[in-house]
Amino acid sequence: MSAIPTEIPSHVPRELVRDFDLYRVPGVEQDYQLALKRIHDDGWPDIFWTPRNGGHWVITRGDDMYAFFADTEHFSSNNLTVPRPPHAHHLYPIHADPPQHAAYRALIAPAFSPKAVAALESKARALAVRLAEELKPQGRCEFINDFAQHLPIEVFMGIVDLPASDRKMLLGWADSMVRPETPETPMLTIQKIFQYMGSKIAERRAKPGDDLLSQLTRGMVFGRPITDEELVGMCSLVLIGGMDTVASATGFAAHFLAKSPEHRRQLIDNPGLIPKAVDELLRRFPIVNQGREVKQDYQYRDIPFKKGEMIVMLTTLHGLDERKFPDPLKVDFNRPTPIHSTFGNGPHRCPGSNLGRTELKVFLQEWLARIPDFEVDPRGAVGMRSGVNGTIFQLPLVW
Repeated sequence: MSAIPTEIPSHVPRELVRDFDLYRVPGVEQDYQLALKRIHDDGWPDIFWTPRNGGHWVITRGDDMYAFFADTEHFSSNNLTVPRPPHAHHLYPIHADPPQHAAYRALIAPAFSPKAVAALESKARALAVRLAEELKPQGRCEFINDFAQHLPIEVFMGIVDLPASDRKMLLGWADSMVRPETPETPMLTIQKIFQYMGSKIAERRAKPGDDLLSQLTRGMVFGRPITDEELVGMCSLVLIGGMDTVASATGFAAHFLAKSPEHRRQLIDNPGLIPKAVDELLRRFPIVNQGREVKQDYQYRDIPFKKGEMIVMLTTLHGLDERKFPDPLKVDFNRPTPIHSTFGNGPHRCPGSNLGRTELKVFLQEWLARIPDFEVDPRGAVGMRSGVNGTIFQLPLVW
């Protein structure tokens, strides 16, 4: 790596300083999860300070992540990324701390209830079937663009009743999130999403329907009507979460299965194993790394955290922590249901986790039923990237 760009604060123990850049992890191009796992393998401190990206703490072990997720007294979710963005886009409820967080979350929770997700599952399944049937005779595809991005976009459009004519534009934004042309591209895309959702909210206030967006325009928080700014943040969060994380989670699962015919055969021979396979694949191939801001000076495990400092929890490493999971790199579809941080933990646990699991389940069921034997195309290149969200942005498959 290049020279360290930031001075080390005087309160940071020198033995806890490591040169780590979340956005440039060595080896991530070959394997995102294993590139981060080297932090464990090389014996780095469980908690360390890096001067990169403005300087911040890094949490690498499952038990500490669990404690930090639950501790909303000392750690705030008002800012989740490093370095701090120059212009904050407030995504509710993820950027709200308790007790305010609960009010925003309650508004969107019904859209992700088991009953609501069951209704969305049939739409996701119909799309998965159609896409797999169309791709099957071609003998190859670029999986992220041709399949993985489509499911979350279609599901989101159904939730908020967006016109079919907007689908191509939303897919383009999804592509900009996972395949940004420049470092600034994701932020510019988020600005476009905010503008788009703002216009849709204005339409629904003028002419409401039965969709989630219309319901939210009638929502109340803290004894008052919800504002357009709050609504834009909530709806943009649902869209961004689906576009980026679900597509990548599906991509990492497909990448693994393309390289492991034994695991494919397990699921083909025993489809009833698929729900457990979903949990295991999410444990083994997590993607999100979550940040927090220190609310007040705090001592944890003899480490002095100072007010205003940033913390990044490498939640990717929770499921790979050998202190929590025997032989963590092994994919075992019969492993007891794990407790990990793939969807976060504590009050901010992802409200769309059931929907994400369902979309991954639908992919496994419908793809394997139609294209059971596939592999990574040796003539193509797999693309992976590290960051706040680890991403697999290119996956050429052949069968």
